[in-house]
Amino acid sequence: MILSIINIVQAHVEPSQLSDKVLYDKYPDHDINIEDKPIGRIIFQLYNDVVPKTAENFRALCTGERGFGYRDSTFHRVIPQFMLQGGDFERHNGTGGRSIYGGKFEDENFQLKHTKEGLLSMANAGRNTNGSQFFVTTVATPWLDGKHVVFGEVTDGMDIVRKVEALGSQSGKTQKRITIASCGELDR
Repeated sequence: MILSIINIVQAHVEPSQLSDKVLYDKYPDHDINIEDKPIGRIIFQLYNDVVPKTAENFRALCTGERGFGYRDSTFHRVIPQFMLQGGDFERHNGTGGRSIYGGKFEDENFQLKHTKEGLLSMANAGRNTNGSQFFVTTVATPWLDGKHVVFGEVTDGMDIVRKVEALGSQSGKTQKRITIASCGELDR
């Protein structure tokens, strides 16, 4: 099922004044397959003024401009009432992936909090181990504050996030293969 396109938008925001306002003319896109059937579009806003290094890593991995990225990777871990995790383009199981900065990079800051559903945050293996893996929250997850860097949010397509969430399990194993079929950056 193609989740169709996940679009990522960069925006200028203050941590205390997060908005859905799009201030840039380009955004990356993801065509997502779930068993080869399209299910819709998710649009993200990136907080590049708050966490520019983290936002740039995600954007560049969406476009594949460094010769590697999210194309053909999977949402390998989906836990209902928690999150959807993807971005392991090397092993597709949560043990791989790397950043555009060469391997892992440090936690940029923890100014943004996991206060609601639809937040885009870095998955990691502990302090300062950010690579390419990310997750989208499906509920507020305050226990992740100070441990995972929030760098964006869903501005459109939470219904699609919910469809993907429904394919998960408490162990995180998905009922169907969920793949990012292609990625890029579109003119808005």
